[in-house]
Amino acid sequence: MGLFDTFKRDRKTHTTLNQKEDSAPSDAEAPNVLVADETAEFSADAAKDSAPEESAPTGAAESEPVSTETESQEAAESAESEEESAEPGYRPIKTMADKKPVTHVIGQTKIIAIINQKGGVGKSTTAVNLSAALGCNDKQVLLVDLDPQGNATSGLGIDKSQIHRDVYDVLLSDTPVNEAIIPDVCKGLDLLPATINLAGAEVELVNEIARENRLKSEIGQLRGTYDYIFIDCPPSLGLLTINALVAADKLLIPIQCEFYALEGVTKLLDSMKRVKSLLNPTLDIFGVLLTMYDSRTTLSKQVAEEVRRFFGKSVFDTMIPRTVKLSEAPSYGQPITEYDPSGKGGQAYFSLAKEVISRG
Repeated sequence: MGLFDTFKRDRKTHTTLNQKEDSAPSDAEAPNVLVADETAEFSADAAKDSAPEESAPTGAAESEPVSTETESQEAAESAESEEESAEPGYRPIKTMADKKPVTHVIGQTKIIAIINQKGGVGKSTTAVNLSAALGCNDKQVLLVDLDPQGNATSGLGIDKSQIHRDVYDVLLSDTPVNEAIIPDVCKGLDLLPATINLAGAEVELVNEIARENRLKSEIGQLRGTYDYIFIDCPPSLGLLTINALVAADKLLIPIQCEFYALEGVTKLLDSMKRVKSLLNPTLDIFGVLLTMYDSRTTLSKQVAEEVRRFFGKSVFDTMIPRTVKLSEAPSYGQPITEYDPSGKGGQAYFSLAKEVISRG
């Protein structure tokens, strides 16, 4: 089933109805058709009376129209098949038993939470595309979708209705993390998916013992299995985000190049310092990423300058541009590295992946 099968079916129905209406003769054209038929019948009768009797071969004459009709039908079916194959589709949901063997030695695993309490700044876009770009650079990556909206899951072409175990089951139902991971979503990239079930986790975690350490204890088992583990955080500072802060080694903070870019960042930094002092002494900022940058506007340039002045060398040199292709890719269930690798967005995330690797 494709992501747009419903729209495709409606489009086909609409096209078929239009074709039928166009091919139906109008009232003005009908008499001409009848006259033509009568003339043809009269000419055939006259030719039959005047022609000598002889047996006409029937095989070739009769089979030719049938062959033409069959070829037309096959061509139509082939075109329809090509149209269906061009439509986006869901990726198969595999198990860890189907995972391809890792071909390189895994070094020290880096667990990085992609976080910003402000929504719409490009967290899930960065999580999906950076993970895929690192996979294309022969790194082994796990993406943990910790957002109840599940945008990273659907953005990688996974049908959430077909998921039987997700990050919610890992946090609250004692499901082994390996049973919930979907391997090889694309090259070098595994996914721990999220569904709407995760929306209730904030409430259910309140009464759990060691509620802040649930995610850390689960993905901590995977150190040495992946080069990078990225956590796509929800746009809030609730218990799910606290779990990500406790589990992560470093933070990657996407900041949109808009007027309200720095609003709320100080609150995020305060939360980070509190978690660092009480629960996770190694927590620090890995990098700050400028997203949705538009070089044509003075505002984007001013925000970029302000962010670089505030965070200094923590800011990545790479800036993610605002492009249509980056917005389109999730609707096809593909990272930008598959959907448009040679475009500005794809090249930006490949460049960011190299910076991430160089930072160790």
